[in-house]
Amino acid sequence: MPSTPAAQDLVKPRGVDAGAPPHAGLRALWAWRWRLIAGVVILGLVGYFAVPFVLGPVLVAVPVVRGALVQSVVATGRVETPHRVNIASQITGMVAEIPVAEGQTVRAGQVLLVLEDSELRATVSQAESAVSIAETRLKQMLDVTLPVAKENLSQAEANLLNAEQQFSRTSTLSSAGFETLAQRDAVRKTLDVARAVARAMQVQVTSSSPGGIDYIIAETNLVQARAALQIARARHTYTRVVAPAAGTLIGRNVEPGWVVPPNQTLMVLSPDGETQIVVQVDEKNLGLVALGQQALASADAFADRNFPVELIYINPAVDPQRASVEAKLRVPAPPDYLRQDMTVSVDIAVAERANTLVLPVAAVHDAAGARPFVLRITDGRARRQAVRIGLRGVRQVEILEGLNEGDRIVPVAAAIADGGKVRDAGSAAR
Repeated sequence: MPSTPAAQDLVKPRGVDAGAPPHAGLRALWAWRWRLIAGVVILGLVGYFAVPFVLGPVLVAVPVVRGALVQSVVATGRVETPHRVNIASQITGMVAEIPVAEGQTVRAGQVLLVLEDSELRATVSQAESAVSIAETRLKQMLDVTLPVAKENLSQAEANLLNAEQQFSRTSTLSSAGFETLAQRDAVRKTLDVARAVARAMQVQVTSSSPGGIDYIIAETNLVQARAALQIARARHTYTRVVAPAAGTLIGRNVEPGWVVPPNQTLMVLSPDGETQIVVQVDEKNLGLVALGQQALASADAFADRNFPVELIYINPAVDPQRASVEAKLRVPAPPDYLRQDMTVSVDIAVAERANTLVLPVAAVHDAAGARPFVLRITDGRARRQAVRIGLRGVRQVEILEGLNEGDRIVPVAAAIADGGKVRDAGSAAR
């Protein structure tokens, strides 16, 4: 049976307009969806920014703890030996051979460089010939000249004796009237000549004998020739440059074929011996360092490896250009990777506390100034608290006054003002 209009009205849902299309309410909500989402986001942002504003930001405070603290002075320098030797030639010459290489370990007396030596070898030969000639002349004087002079002297003395006897007889006969004056004068002249010849022969013998003038001249010529030979040989030895001590060649500035002048550095030798580190200590830390202090060093190339060193020298003068003081540290046991001129960082322990209040430097405002302070968390707020600092380590400082163990400190990086609200996440975690 067909339904009537009255029967159809009885089956319509309640609260729905008979003239409205199906699902009209859902469509209305869908049309407002972006406004609803924007409202939720705005409420979330308001809550996100309002809560920290009302309750303060959340951060992890730094606690004041009790522990050990070492104050140290950090400096940077280089590895050096106590001295280095600049190798140079003593003469001008062309480099003929270099039998060693840079970085090589050499022994004392080992040849490092050879110069071309043909001219100096000729000079040595010439000097040797001069010595041979001088020795021959001296030997000739002793073996020939002196014996001949002595024989001549003997003959001259015999002639003189004969002339004297002849003159004596002539003088006697002349006095008796048997000889004329002319005959006596002739005999006298013969006597004078004999005397002169005897004197000359005596001078020649004396001069040719050891201590005589000719002998001294010949001996002096020999000495001079030998000295010239020594000089020539010494200059020839300069063509071979040798290591003055055992060590390592750390520099080479020459190649074969170069003509090198004297006193120009050709190689640099690092002699074997004690290894040192030379650093520049800031002038403001001069009062903290002292001889005998122990330190730890690390090469920049091997930053994860430390080795012990000891402070052995502090320069009495301050470098005005760098406002620093040169210091040297001994390396008792150099590690095998340590090399000359390596850049090294040194941490010198200048003071130590075994049981004291410590706080990270990152939590102290104006830590290097005259009035350091911290922001201590009290009742949910950061309160300024002046502190007195004792030892200063690389990462921590000693607190002498102003704080107690367990106090919670706002880090400097948190940028919280004095009196600001904070929430300590670290305290909540405990």
